[in-house]
Amino acid sequence: MKNNQIEIERESAYLVCPYQNSVDAEYRAKELELLSKSALLDVVKCNMFQPKEINARTYIGIGKVEEIRDEVQELGIDVVIFDCPLSGSQLRNICEIIGVKTIDRTMLILDIFAGRAKSNEGKLQVQLAQLKYSLPRLATLSMNDRTSGSGVGMRGAGEKKIELDRRKIQEDISKLEREVKEIQKHRQTTRKQRLSRMKSVALVGYTNAGKSTLMNCFTKADTYADDRLFATLDVLTKKVWDKGVEYVLIDTVGFVSNLPHELVYAFSATLEETVDANVLVLVVDASDPHKYEQIEVVETELKRLDIDLNKVILVYNKIDKLSENELQNLKKYTYDTCFVGAKTGKNIEILKEKIREKLESFS
Repeated sequence: MKNNQIEIERESAYLVCPYQNSVDAEYRAKELELLSKSALLDVVKCNMFQPKEINARTYIGIGKVEEIRDEVQELGIDVVIFDCPLSGSQLRNICEIIGVKTIDRTMLILDIFAGRAKSNEGKLQVQLAQLKYSLPRLATLSMNDRTSGSGVGMRGAGEKKIELDRRKIQEDISKLEREVKEIQKHRQTTRKQRLSRMKSVALVGYTNAGKSTLMNCFTKADTYADDRLFATLDVLTKKVWDKGVEYVLIDTVGFVSNLPHELVYAFSATLEETVDANVLVLVVDASDPHKYEQIEVVETELKRLDIDLNKVILVYNKIDKLSENELQNLKKYTYDTCFVGAKTGKNIEILKEKIREKLESFS
């Protein structure tokens, strides 16, 4: 341990992954595990199963919850995380049976966002999302607070001990919405001024695909890059001068499958920057076994925003992890495509040339 670091005792986590479709079950479970590790949790067990039916009181049925309770007690687990979205009453009923802190996937992602947002707008957006999500779940938050008092699910707004007063929370929500609106108004004005002077290129893609590493490659900036989901949450912009072409390079927040709607506004700045960009560089981890599903996640969101897909350059990143045969078998798309290794700088000049050509074609 470094002298300037404080060692934090990590919580142990038990993951509950009920599924309806066995096709993407393992993918979802793996993603929840990565999210948990990003929240600095030690995952002890992942319980995947297909419930016979969705139970109104506990989602998975009381018998299954009791079975999980016995395992949790035996393993000495600190927190139980459900991959599915749970209502306030379902969370409360499950928590009462299991007897330890219980959260769902949305609460976990909110917790990660609370710890990673750096800009004032990012922090306000996350706090706003937390308060809105907490309203129908106050009893469960109170119960979690009594069982643990800290840790995952209690960070951000939770650290301030959310007052269990609906009127107070609603007043806070209204205040935060006004503050966010003012910040957005100012940002939209400055962005329009910037775009009127200079072209822009946005890095988009699934979280942990290597966007921040790629940005460092282009700008030699010391942008934080880590092998964790949502390593960076705020929109970062850097100027690039490349062989007579000048543009702003934008590093956006990574997408994730089935992003809870409560979180969409928590990085609305990213979505707006994406809409206005002249060129989009869709970064994909070529070594990820679920890369094609991830491309679909981003494609779906871009289409929802009415973005012209002709602006997209598909970048298969981390190609150094692939064999020659795997490289040859990568799925071909209609987009301009480039194969790079952002960490080593492999083929970066080829990508830069594609970006220059794309910018000139839209000028």
